[in-house]
Amino acid sequence: MTPSATPKTILIAEDSGVIQAITRKILEQQKYRILIAKNGGEVLRQLEAQLESQPVAGVLMDINIPVRNGLDCTRDIRAHADPRIRELPVIAITGNANNYSMEQFQEAGITDYLPKPLDFDALVRMVRQHMG
Repeated sequence: MTPSATPKTILIAEDSGVIQAITRKILEQQKYRILIAKNGGEVLRQLEAQLESQPVAGVLMDINIPVRNGLDCTRDIRAHADPRIRELPVIAITGNANNYSMEQFQEAGITDYLPKPLDFDALVRMVRQHMG
């Protein structure tokens, strides 16, 4: 990234303050700009609010977030009218991966997933792979 390049923005949809803070720090060290959605009700609002100023490059989506779970939020993203939102990569993050099948993730439109506890090297690799 050149010094004048605008950092890519990642939306972290996560209700745990500890996981938010650690994930933010790791990704900011990699020169990403971070937005936080503390519940599923905030996800689309934040994505839409950023469209004209600094569009989001992708979403890290906790599956078990309050208000609207991560699978439903991902379905909402995939059904969105604007392709800049509809086509965003969504990486699921869950501590309960055994409770879900890959078919459920794929049906919802999840791009990829990481289990908790997070392997931060794997997180950075996956973010770079899917979001640049």
